[in-house]
Amino acid sequence: MNVNTLLYLLFLLLTGSFQACEQVDTSSVSDPEAESSRILVFSKTAGFRHASIPAGKAALLKLGREHQVKVDTTENAAYFVADSLQRYQAVVFLNTTLDVLNPEQQVAFENYIRNGGGFAGIHAASDTEYDWPWYTKLVGAQFESHPKVQQAVVAVVDKNHLATEGLPSRWERTDEWYNFKNLNPDVHVLAKLDESTYEGGKNGAHHPIAWYHAYDGGRAFYTGLGHTEESYSEPAFLRHIWGGIAYSMGEEGE
Repeated sequence: MNVNTLLYLLFLLLTGSFQACEQVDTSSVSDPEAESSRILVFSKTAGFRHASIPAGKAALLKLGREHQVKVDTTENAAYFVADSLQRYQAVVFLNTTLDVLNPEQQVAFENYIRNGGGFAGIHAASDTEYDWPWYTKLVGAQFESHPKVQQAVVAVVDKNHLATEGLPSRWERTDEWYNFKNLNPDVHVLAKLDESTYEGGKNGAHHPIAWYHAYDGGRAFYTGLGHTEESYSEPAFLRHIWGGIAYSMGEEGE
């Protein structure tokens, strides 16, 4: 084999290796659109702990996959710093209870919302941070009491929202029905409880159970539903919470 033949074979080998490397590099690049949406699901508890939290996290992870949204779940409050929070379009408080953030973390979360971040609270998110007035206005109310788990009618009063579109006007379901105090009058109510359909309601004719509002530069959604493990396999409830999360992420439809 002469020198020219050897050089030609070496050229072919190097060219083929280069093309192979190009192909590997190209295939490893992720679609930026597929990773553009991300939410943080936070389920730390310092009081009562809901047995439904694992089911809730699993449901939100599944919903995220279905909607091409990356879902991170944690009970670690160390996520509440600027560098971490800025990665997320919304933060979901999933059945958090009592004091879950220290003062520095509270400031970081306030700044996140003021910079256009989103918040979605599920059920016991209103049983959280009673001594933090800013948070009380963000979530929209404070938990006061509840009767036993039972069936009731949820009256959907606004269907022109991602969280309620497709729901029946009178939505019968079983859950733990919160009574509230310190209701924020500036929220837009999506659904109310019909207290005539169950025992133990204490808010009267105006008993909001789901709402949303623009708040301090960001967007917030809350639903009082979501106590039971069964809720997180209920299609209508899952559409409800994902619609609220989508709103908090900045999607339109209100």
